[in-house]
Amino acid sequence: MIRLEVKNLNKTFKVHTQGSIEVKGFEDINLTVKQGEFLSLFGPSGAGKSSILKTLFRTYTTTQGNIIFHRDNGSKIDIATACESDILQLRKNEIGYVSQFLQILPRISAVDVVAEQLIFKGETEEVSRNKAKEMLDYLSIREELFDLSPLTFSGGEQQRVNIAKGIIAPKSLLLLDEPTASLDKTNTMKVVEKLKLLKKQGVAMVGIFHDLEAMESISDHIYKLERVG
Repeated sequence: MIRLEVKNLNKTFKVHTQGSIEVKGFEDINLTVKQGEFLSLFGPSGAGKSSILKTLFRTYTTTQGNIIFHRDNGSKIDIATACESDILQLRKNEIGYVSQFLQILPRISAVDVVAEQLIFKGETEEVSRNKAKEMLDYLSIREELFDLSPLTFSGGEQQRVNIAKGIIAPKSLLLLDEPTASLDKTNTMKVVEKLKLLKKQGVAMVGIFHDLEAMESISDHIYKLERVG
């Protein structure tokens, strides 16, 4: 089953501090992702990889083109033109986004940051916290850190908490923007193994990896980009 179709997608940015000159972010992007597939975006810095992901999530609006998302109920929605309330519902229930950076409220513990994703989906607090602890342990977060705020952690530890938060209750489509950028090889490959399990569960993913070995290990397709202009 097709999960995502991207057709003739273009994005131009207006630089208001430079007299509103227009800068092309990317152009003529065409791709398809099926259930259980991982598509990697690959290309040099400045090719628009992160901008494409942000456009798929509708953090950025679209200059031209269509982003057709096939929902679990069989209907389709064009992310490029959908109203804001529909986009919010998609983000809540069907499309997840994992970046390099952890953005949370202060004073919330690492376990609670991760567990609340399961609670949102209807799991009990006890089950959610136990699963969160298992995921944190798997990603090499020490037990004595579980009840502390991740904002006190190192950059690599914060990133691992962020990954745990992003994948413990996966949605139908997962967008990953260099989620392993500051991780060592061991933890990078642990994340890849978890992503492979999500593929088996039918989760469709579009991601960016700076680690070529990780990218080749997880990818079903690699979409190569060049710098625009």
